[in-house]
Amino acid sequence: MSNDFDTEMVKFGDMPPQAFMLGLLSAFDNRFQACADRFFQEITWKQFFAIICINICKEAPTINELSEVMGSSHQNVKQILLKLESKDFVSMVPDEKDKRKQRIVLTKKCMRFCERNDEQSKTIIWKIFDGIDEEQLGAAIKTIMQMERNINEL
Repeated sequence: MSNDFDTEMVKFGDMPPQAFMLGLLSAFDNRFQACADRFFQEITWKQFFAIICINICKEAPTINELSEVMGSSHQNVKQILLKLESKDFVSMVPDEKDKRKQRIVLTKKCMRFCERNDEQSKTIIWKIFDGIDEEQLGAAIKTIMQMERNINEL
C-alpha cells in the first residue's frame, strides 16, 4: 500500500478499502451526474448516456438490448427513451424482421445535438482524467470490469 492510500484511509477510520471503493464510486457517480446534468441543458446525463449506448451498438438496438448495454432495467430504460422521444432525440421503429420488436433510432436533431456538444464533451472528459496516467486508468478499468463480473455472478 502506498503512503497516499494510507493517508486517505485514516480520514475514513477503519473502513475496509472495498467498502471505501464502493462508496467512492457511488459518490463520484452522483457528483458526475449533477455536473453532466448542468452541462447538457436540453437533456439529462442518463439520457445522454442512453444516446452514447445506442451509438455503440452495431445496429439500432431494442429496448432489451439497450437495457443490457446500459446495465439498467427495461422499465428505467423505457422511461429514459420516452423522454428522449418526446424531445425528438430518438424514434422507435418496427424491426424489419420481427414487427413485434421496436428498434431505437437516433434522430437528426439528436445527431446535431451530439455534434454541437462534441468538443466541449471531450474537454470535460480530459479534465476529469487530468493527472491520471494510462497505467492508473488501466488498473481502474481492470478493477471495475472484475467487479462487474463479480456482480453478474451474484
